Amino acid sequence: MHTDTSPTLLITGGAGFIGSHLATELLQHGYQVRILDNLMPRVHGPERQRPAHLDRRAEVLVGDIRDPHRVQEALEGVDAVIHLAAVVGGRQSMYQLEKYVSVNTAGTAVLLEALLDHPIERLIVASSSAVYGEGLYCSYNGTIYPKIRRSSAQTAKGDWEPRSPDGEVIYPLPTPEAKEASPLSIYAVSKYDQEEMCRMIGEAYGIPTVILRLFNVYGPHQGYANPYSGMLTEYASRLLQGEPVRLFEDGYQQRDFVSVYDAARAFRLALESPSAAGETLNIGSGRPATFRTVADRLAAITRRQDLAPTVTGTYRVGDIRHCIADISRAREVLGYEPEVSLEAGLLDLAAWVEAEIAERQKVPAPLKVPTQSRLRV
Repeated sequence: MHTDTSPTLLITGGAGFIGSHLATELLQHGYQVRILDNLMPRVHGPERQRPAHLDRRAEVLVGDIRDPHRVQEALEGVDAVIHLAAVVGGRQSMYQLEKYVSVNTAGTAVLLEALLDHPIERLIVASSSAVYGEGLYCSYNGTIYPKIRRSSAQTAKGDWEPRSPDGEVIYPLPTPEAKEASPLSIYAVSKYDQEEMCRMIGEAYGIPTVILRLFNVYGPHQGYANPYSGMLTEYASRLLQGEPVRLFEDGYQQRDFVSVYDAARAFRLALESPSAAGETLNIGSGRPATFRTVADRLAAITRRQDLAPTVTGTYRVGDIRHCIADISRAREVLGYEPEVSLEAGLLDLAAWVEAEIAERQKVPAPLKVPTQSRLRV
């Protein structure tokens, strides 16, 4: 849909971690960008100021996704919408139910209702791998298990690996979009609600809709308390300040960690690909890594191999064991290919965290992380 007339795009939640990188990606490719964001104090501070790293060319409207009048205002003159506005994190959603359902589900309903009066060329929805719950598994003899849950009795004994109904240990496979949803937290339920609502209204009212299921996105400008990435920012911060990384369970949980630069590019490709409308696509790296592996690599990057990780042996309600992305469909439909390796992405993340710590402490950065590691994406 990219033309010489410079389409105007609305990014809901665009002042956040992924949104700020996405705004830069789109502006660099000639789009005009408008952002609707409530600049929540927990993320942006008590004064709710526009983040300094957000590209100054982006127009920012401060408002809540649940405010119909503000949403209508934000949609004026917009050609396409990328819907990122959401409260994230599985654990918190299990005791803040109303907040998650209100922002994620009801907020999406407000946006969709407003779109009925503002025809657009495309709606792109940021969903999450959390809708899958556990990923796809198979047994030693090849039996496939698409829907697995670990029991509380099992995790209480420190028996971490998922098992078949017969008690056999099973093994993770790349998870395709066709796998049945099995959300294990209110957050995951709310993201699946977003998918279904946008898919339904898109089909009913002729709004070309693309759903991107993001795996564990990480990178600079991610909040320290943001659980969406598996706490990689916190890992780097602890190591740089002389504290060991804390690993839940045994640390061998597998995730698909994808650079925010790759995720931002995937959104742009979803805008520009004629065949993407109506698709639900996994966006990840396609490569599994354990939390132990990430902790070890960050320890090497920050030169703190002397700090062995603390293995807590604890299970957190709503956590999954393994989930890895099958990205073959995104490759086929979008021409998407991850470009940032885990090593390069972790170097970039650690260098940014080091600079942030130095800024907070108002001292020169000790340069544990090589400055030349910063990505030029």
